[in-house]
Amino acid sequence: MPRFFNKIAAIAVAIAGFSGVQAEGGGIKLYALNCGDINFLDLGVFSREGEYEGETKKAANGCFLVKHPKGTLLWDTGLPEGLVNLPEGLNNGKFHLKVTRTLTDQLADIGVTPADIDYLSVSHSHFDHMGNGGLFAGSTFLVNEVERAHMFRDEARANTSNFAAYGALEDSKTIEFKEMHDVFGDGKAVIVTLPGHTPGHTVLSLKLENAGAVLLTGDLYHLQRARELRTVPTFNTDTAATHESMDAFEAMADKTGARVIIQHSKSDFEGLPKLPAFLD
Repeated sequence: MPRFFNKIAAIAVAIAGFSGVQAEGGGIKLYALNCGDINFLDLGVFSREGEYEGETKKAANGCFLVKHPKGTLLWDTGLPEGLVNLPEGLNNGKFHLKVTRTLTDQLADIGVTPADIDYLSVSHSHFDHMGNGGLFAGSTFLVNEVERAHMFRDEARANTSNFAAYGALEDSKTIEFKEMHDVFGDGKAVIVTLPGHTPGHTVLSLKLENAGAVLLTGDLYHLQRARELRTVPTFNTDTAATHESMDAFEAMADKTGARVIIQHSKSDFEGLPKLPAFLD
């Protein structure tokens, strides 16, 4: 895989310095949605080096709605909302999964339906981020070109239950990108490719009027300690690319002074405003 750190670092500088033209109607709002609870039954899978062997941890599974004067962006779709019908949740290998309230119902709290979502993007195509993807097949799908190929490859199609959750996106209006995509054209919501967890994994960079810069990590990091120790999960597709992405991410965080939200961190998620409140 070619080295891309300098390119991404240059993007970080551009994002940090982008003042843009303020869109009519003011700034943007960030809503945090609880898209499931995950109990990591064996943290050992989150490090190739064995740091977490024998540990367990309760994790968040956040999805995020960005309201911009030019439209709406849903970032990640969480666990399948049908799990709400299993009050005790479900064991899935090394994970216990539970949904207490559907994504659809939470969107309704802020006056939004799936049909109202202009843009859908996901950090990557794992089941806990794509579990409701098909509900947004009418949205414009923003996706890294390598990740799109990964999610529609033969092996992915063979996992019929997972593929059924997002397969409808194959026929959606789609915008593919390589290094980055500026969603609304003003630097306020920029999707940046940082591969390694999956081949086309991405993170979301936001510039809020009052809260300032915010970075949503996807699954670049699953744990606070993972950010400190630079550990790489056993199921990542490329260790070297993961470490390079970590370097690029930290360059962005440093350059922009961003608030970093690790999407599976309960403390990070619980520190955000509760619906219908928002960060702006």
